[in-house]
Formats: sequence, structure tokens, C-alpha cells
Amino acid sequence: MLAKIVRIGLGLSVVTASMMAAPEKTKLTIGFIALTDCAPIVIAEEKGFFDKYGLDVHVVKEGGGWPGIQQKVISGEYDFSHALAGMPIAATLGINGNANLQAVLSLDFNGNGITFGNKIIKSMEKYGMDKTSRPLTSESLKKYIDAKHKAEGSNYQPLSFGMVHPVSTHNYELRYWMASSGIVPDRDTTIKPFPPPTMPSNLIAGNIEGYCVGEPWNERIVLKKKGSTLVTNYDIWNNNPEKVLQTRADFIKKNPETTKAVMKAILEAQIWLDTSWENRKEAAKILSKKNYVNAPVSVLEKSMTGTFQYLKGQKSEANPMFNVFANYYAAYPYYSHGMWFITQMYRWGQIDKAVDMKKVIESVYRPDLFAEVAKEIGYSLPPSAWKKDGVDKYNMFMDGKVWDPNKAVEYIFSTGIDESKVSKEELLKVNKWSVKTEQPNYVCPYGPAGCADPKFVIK
Repeated sequence: MLAKIVRIGLGLSVVTASMMAAPEKTKLTIGFIALTDCAPIVIAEEKGFFDKYGLDVHVVKEGGGWPGIQQKVISGEYDFSHALAGMPIAATLGINGNANLQAVLSLDFNGNGITFGNKIIKSMEKYGMDKTSRPLTSESLKKYIDAKHKAEGSNYQPLSFGMVHPVSTHNYELRYWMASSGIVPDRDTTIKPFPPPTMPSNLIAGNIEGYCVGEPWNERIVLKKKGSTLVTNYDIWNNNPEKVLQTRADFIKKNPETTKAVMKAILEAQIWLDTSWENRKEAAKILSKKNYVNAPVSVLEKSMTGTFQYLKGQKSEANPMFNVFANYYAAYPYYSHGMWFITQMYRWGQIDKAVDMKKVIESVYRPDLFAEVAKEIGYSLPPSAWKKDGVDKYNMFMDGKVWDPNKAVEYIFSTGIDESKVSKEELLKVNKWSVKTEQPNYVCPYGPAGCADPKFVIK
């Protein structure tokens, strides 16, 4: 009888395997930048998740920064890549390259910081900055800039800051933080792009006063005691979208099963990363290798294991949501998240024509494809691809504003500080649509890592 049951079980396994379509292409190259949020890609490789789905993946560290990543995805040298959430949108709009790229999943929430050097921090403290305040506003920087304008007059020299790419979350977060206190970024400062690993050396050399970057390049400066992180992007916008997995739309069309296999492998890695803090510590050791992030384990653990050290010479502070990979639907590519980046491209003058923002984001972000994959591996889905931000406890903006995709055009012009090249009237003419938004509950289905409080773990 037992032998018969075993034969039946084996038969069912064979049938199940035969029903799973084989990947059209198995040898793949995936590019990444040396940042801790490349972890889902690296863990998918190191923990055998790619192998599990019949893939032979070459994971490559890109030395040419985000422009190098984008060029190689467009050319086909990389089949997939670690990408800034705004990059596939920009390429599809013809801003950053010219190709229909798509974001098939979100790699993480949060993960960035705004770090300033010791010199400018001393100047800001003279204007009332309390660097232990959370979240820390840019009011003292505004006062310092106003005093600098008054002292220098027509010879005013703008302060220089760094970010990683013109369509990066970092560029928009730095500008958002500054503008929230009345700073006009393109008048009062100069904001330049640098590859993430070069940020610390540029600050130490005096080329910039500070920067916005992902980890571990904030903690590197803090531990060297050359500066402090004043604010994280979680402080600016709780559980904000950060990186995505991108590929070309024509690759997906030609290789749908390969695309799904890659997504499954990386999604399983994201779940593994949020299952326990022990897994995060193991991930830090893996990421420290020379062919990955190439940073000390002690530096990587500062942000990966539920803490973050903001200030030089002081202890780390509890920050369990600094990196979120799977919990709270962090892997889900929300249309509303993608559209927020389009509003910032308009706000800061990067788009010079009126486009239907809903049509654009629905051609770039793929929650439909994600839903297919998620159901196959048991990843829970939010109630809708459209939601508001700034209305729930764990997705607030530091300035209290609300992001509602149904008011996207109004949102662009709501602050009084923008550099838009397209008028509100022009945008309203081509954005007459409406969407139904639904708010997801805050849940942590996969484990305590990346979770606000263990009480939300529902495993």
C-alpha cells in the first residue's frame, strides 16, 4: 500500500513539473549597483533560488553607475537589472535613454539617507538645528542659506550636494526635503550626480557639502566621523518605493516564462530577507564580499539588522523599517507609486510635454504580471494597484501632505516651489481619468525583519 502511495505521489510530481512551462532563455545576466538593496538579486543567486527555477544567472556588479546599468539593459547586455524606481519610466518617456522598459516588481522600501559633512552641520547648528530630532526638517539649512544670500549678494555661491542620478529617488527626496522648508533647489543649491560608492570620497574631498544615497554609503561617513546622517527617506516618506527589477518590454513578450521564473526567484529571496533578523545578518556577510557591495560586515549590519546610526560617535537607533523587502507588500509594483515619480519629473522640469500619466505608468509598471507570479508562490497581494500615501500610520510624509493619484496634476503644483515646463492647464487636458484607490492594512506576513512591531507579524 505504501509503495502505491509513493508511486502516486511521484506521478503527481511529474505531472506538476510538466505543467510548469520551461523558461525560454535560461542563461541570463543581471546587473546591479553596490548597494545593500541589491540584496534580493544577490540572495536569489547565493541561496539557489535562481537554480530552483532552472536559471543559470550571471550576477554582475556595474562599475559605471546608474547610467551604465540603463545603457546595458536597453542594449540587451543585461537581461534584467537592479534599477531606480523612476528609471524605466524615464526611459519609456525618452528622458533617460529611449526604450520601453518595465518594472516587474519592487525590490524594497526605504533604504536611503541624507548625509552632511561636519562643516555644514556646524553652520546649521548655529541656526538652531537639533540633529537628534526625528524627523529632522531642513529649516536650519534654509536659515543658513538665507544668511549666505544676504552676506554674498549677487556673488552668492550655491551649496553643492550629491545624488545618484537625475531620475533617482535620491534626487527627488533631497529636493522634497529642501523645498519643504522653502529652499529652491535649483537656485539655492547645485545638485550633481555621482556613482553611489564615490559619495564618501567626494564629501571628504570637499567637492560636495552632503548627499542623498543608499546604504552603506551613509554609514561609511558616519563611522569615519566625517559627517552625520540627518534624515532617512523613511523619515521623509514612510515606506516609500526605492528600487525595482527592470527589463525591456520586448524581452518579456519574447520570454514570458523566463521573466516569471526570475521574478519567482527574486520574490522568494525577498521573503527570505524579511523572515528573520538572523537571515539579515547572514545577508550582510554575503553582501560584504568583494564581488558584491565590498563593505565591512559591521557597516552593512548598521542598517540591515533593524538599526541605523545617524550621528557620528553616537549609538545606533532602532529603525526596523530602514530596509523592507517583502513585508507590507514591499515587493508589489503599485501604479500609484510609479505615478508619484512622474509628478516629480514634472515638478523639477524633466518632462517638457503633457502626457497621460495613467497611460504611461500602466505601460511601465506590471502589477498584473506580478499578481500571476505572487499567487504561484503564495505572496499576498494588496487590494488594489492604486492607493493614497500620507493617510495611514506607516505611509506618512514628514510635511503632512497626501499623495492621491486622482489629484496628480494638482499635487505637482501644490507646494509653491516647482520648475515645471508644462502648465497645470496643459496637464489637466490630457489627464481626465480617475482611479479607485484602496488602502492596504499594515501587515508583516513573512517575519519580524523590516516590520514596525512584532505584533504585526501574521505568519
